[in-house]
Parts: sequence; C-alpha cells; structure tokens
Amino acid sequence: MGVILGLAIALGCILGSFMAMGGHVSVLMQPWEFVIILGAAFGTFIIANPFSVIKDTIKATLEAMKEAVPKQKDYLSLLGLLYALMREMRSKSRSEVEGHFDNPKESSIFQQYPTILKDDSITNFICDYCRLILVGNARPFEIEALMDEEIHTISQDALKSASSLQTVADALPALGIVAAVLGVVKAMGHLNESPEVLGHYIGAALVGTFGGIFFAYAVFAPIASKIKLVRGKKTRIYTVIKQTLLAYMNGAMPQIALEYGRKTISAKDRPTIDVVEQEAISGQPATKEAA
Repeated sequence: MGVILGLAIALGCILGSFMAMGGHVSVLMQPWEFVIILGAAFGTFIIANPFSVIKDTIKATLEAMKEAVPKQKDYLSLLGLLYALMREMRSKSRSEVEGHFDNPKESSIFQQYPTILKDDSITNFICDYCRLILVGNARPFEIEALMDEEIHTISQDALKSASSLQTVADALPALGIVAAVLGVVKAMGHLNESPEVLGHYIGAALVGTFGGIFFAYAVFAPIASKIKLVRGKKTRIYTVIKQTLLAYMNGAMPQIALEYGRKTISAKDRPTIDVVEQEAISGQPATKEAA
C-alpha cells in the first residue's frame, strides 16, 4: 500500500506541477520511448540474473508492496514453538524427541504452529540445530559460529533480489539517454520540417531522458530499498532462534532462554515478558492459530 501511495504522490506532484507551469501532459505520452527504456531494462535484468533470482525478485516485490514482515503474533508463535521444543528436549530422552526434527510436518508440536511450519527454511533451521543439541558433542561457541555463517548466507540470498533491482535502477538513466538519442536521430531525419514539427520530435526525445531518470529514482530504487528493509526484518527471525537455542545450550532454563531470544526482537514488535509468559509459555498460541 505504501508503494502505491508513494507513486501516486510522486506522479501527482510531477504532473501537477508540469501542468501548473503550462505544460501539456499529452506531450509526455510517448509510449515507444517507454518501451525502449523498460524493454532494455528488462532485457539487461534477464541477462544479469539467473532464473531463480528473477523469480525471487517478483516474490520480493510483492512482499515489499504488502509489507509482509513478521508481526508480534509471529514472534509469539516462534517463541512458543521453541519453548515447547526445549521443554521436550529437557524432559525426554533423545529417542523420544528426535522424531519431531526428523519429520516436523508429522510432529504434534510443529503442527500447533502452522505459521512457522509452512516456512520450510525456518523449520529446517530449527530442526538442524536442535538435532545438534541432542547429539551433545558440539560446543556452544562452535554452534554459534555455524549459525552466524548460515544466517549470513541466508541474508545474502534474501537480498539478491534487492541488489538486482538496484542494478537496474542504476542503469535506467543511461537507458533513458539511449531512448533520447534514438529520438534525436529520428528528429534529425525531419530537419526540413517546420519548427513546430521539429520541436515536437525533440520534445518526444527528451521524454526518454525524463522516463529513465523517473523510473530509476522514483520506482526501481525505492522498491529495491523497500525489499531490503522487508527482507532484513524477515531474516531477523533466525537471530531470535539462534540466541534462544544458544542460551539453552549454555544451561538456561527454557523460560530464561526465551528471554534471550525476545531481547533480539525490535522494540516495535517485541512482546512484553508478561505476554510471552501468558501466550508462548502457557500454550495459548496454538489455540489462537487454530482459531
């Protein structure tokens, strides 16, 4: 919603001011200039990126437009799941617990938290490190180093779409010049025409420069920045998992380990201790999600 609102404000101010200065919006309607600019941008985007990144960029753009970031209820679900798993690992034998991590989709604990279970990346991250905890041979600082490396890799992969869009944004002003040059070439073929006709051709060519700069700095660059913010918040969940499980490995009780994870949540979305105790620890999230 914010992306659409921002574009509406930008276009409204630009076109409104242009009209207030006596300009005619119809002069800016040069579809072939925009086809040159956007077509060239799309072509270079395909050249520069593998299909997996192209597909992820579409997904990331939709996430940015919807502002699909974790909310407090999502963090509460995560903390509730981690608490239930840590309590199982603390009170039961390895053979009784490892089934939850070998097949989480069939796990009675994971099934209580469908919003977490549907994200394969987060589910696999939790299961992998809980298995290492069950084995018991790895030391906490070794697990922490491994977690940091994996989180870094996840973050880098998540931001590839933002980087690819930013590259397109950086190229668009130059592609606008390409469209403008082609327009000037066309105008040069009509030098024998009247000044009014020649002025129309030159004005159409300059629209290409305008279009390249506008799409670069008012569309693609802001969307790339929004994707970076949204994806950054989404990958923050892995840090919450990391701090919670590391605290448990270092001997903290499950309730205390949750507090280590809770503190890594941004202040805006961080639930209070009382809310965590009431909902995550008491098991109420499962009831809410089912509802």
